[in-house]
Amino acid sequence: MTRGGTTAALLAAAALLLSGCAEVGNAVDQGSKTADKVGACTEALGLADLNPLVDPDKLKARAADKEKRLRELAGNVEDQDVKNALLGMAGSYVEVQKERIEDAGVVAQWVQRNVKKLDALRVACGG
Repeated sequence: MTRGGTTAALLAAAALLLSGCAEVGNAVDQGSKTADKVGACTEALGLADLNPLVDPDKLKARAADKEKRLRELAGNVEDQDVKNALLGMAGSYVEVQKERIEDAGVVAQWVQRNVKKLDALRVACGG
């Protein structure tokens, strides 16, 4: 092979490797986004409980913690449907902090609203 032919072959091989690297990089980026979404969904679904049988002050403190964490998760996920669902759930925990939790009817209404928000999160998460 001539020197020019060798150089051309090396340049072609380098171009092939670089294009392969770009595809791998894109696949890694997409995998990272999917992992972020899956991680956010998994954690959010794990947060979706609230025990109304505890002290109202503890209940409100737990709701505040859950709201904060759901907003953090929403800030870290790129999928807009998941983000909206997380923010919707976070908003429901704001409601808990404002309500008179001692009233069983209020808790029951909150649970019904939150189940709908939880279903929206499951749909957004693909399940």
